[in-house]
Amino acid sequence: MEALAHLKYLRMSPRKVKIQCDMIRGKDVKSAIAYIMQTPKAASEPMLKTLKSAIANAEVNHHMDVEKLYVSTAVANPGPTLKRGMPRAQGRFNRILKRTTHITIGVSEKA
Repeated sequence: MEALAHLKYLRMSPRKVKIQCDMIRGKDVKSAIAYIMQTPKAASEPMLKTLKSAIANAEVNHHMDVEKLYVSTAVANPGPTLKRGMPRAQGRFNRILKRTTHITIGVSEKA
């Protein structure tokens, strides 16, 4: 059984968050937390919060042992993109894309 936690509409590019997801996928929970806390990336804070939420969901809702948990799923999918613009020279207008991300982290028990 897998316990999931979702974070939706994070105002950060999915490309930046995927680096963190790839780093913790397959690791046990304690080392994943240590990796995230020691990485100086902007995505570290929301990833840590979502991972702790997944751990709490596993413990409370699914009655799993926290010592046996590992990160089975860590995915960062693109959310809706906010279209903004900036005035440029000679009356032109450049489009600025403000990207969002949906993060899903799942934890499972080792057999």
